[in-house]
Amino acid sequence: MLISDIHALLLDMDGTVYLGPDPIAGAKEFIEYLQKADIPFLFLTNNPSADASCYSAKLKSMGIDVTPNHVLTAGAATAAYLMEKTTWRNIYALGTPCFEKELQRAGLALNSKEPEAVVISFDKTLTYEKLERACLLLREGLPYIATNPDKVCPTEYGYIPDCGAIAALLESAADRSPRYIGKPSPDFAQMALLKLNVEGTHTAMVGDRLYTDMEMAQQAGLASILVLSGETEKNDLVTVPQQPDFVFESVVELHAAMAAS
Repeated sequence: MLISDIHALLLDMDGTVYLGPDPIAGAKEFIEYLQKADIPFLFLTNNPSADASCYSAKLKSMGIDVTPNHVLTAGAATAAYLMEKTTWRNIYALGTPCFEKELQRAGLALNSKEPEAVVISFDKTLTYEKLERACLLLREGLPYIATNPDKVCPTEYGYIPDCGAIAALLESAADRSPRYIGKPSPDFAQMALLKLNVEGTHTAMVGDRLYTDMEMAQQAGLASILVLSGETEKNDLVTVPQQPDFVFESVVELHAAMAAS
């Protein structure tokens, strides 16, 4: 595949477009290029601690002018999965207040006394009480869903525990692993393609993680574009059995390659 064969993009955010409150150099110009060239794109994030409106506002504060319709979060995808694919409506959730509101907006009830399923996500409001309740419910055999398998979340001050790390703790305590809804699930990719109204044949996933972004691209039949501005370093590619289709230092180099194709 050539870079000129790519006609639409799914874009990771953390580690790809920004780190914490700071945009990655050249990200604003890259998005402006996509908009001017009329190349369809959708921000696809595994971080459910905020909703699409919050992410849109954050991007606008960085000079990246996009609407909430340009964003699909693993939180929104999880809420949609629960409503469309299951009959569970009473949920015990580990997540931020914003994630809880996302579930409630979709029509789900937060019920800690008689839940039908346990749902976990990246949670900076996590307490031992929450973990204890989740562990007890999982040991009772309740269905178990998680937004994303990311072990760490990149920030401007370093990497902090993400949903995958919380799941690892619960696996140690309850001997249960969740069904993940976000990347690398190909279902998440299909939901994104449907929202963007494009085919996967000429669509690429751009991200900084091998085990979520690149893995999803490969499972869903998308082109895979790795940027080295976040979690993955060049040395990590040495032991990867399936290499990404393209590797760039950041979106700056990707911008240059697409503009020249």
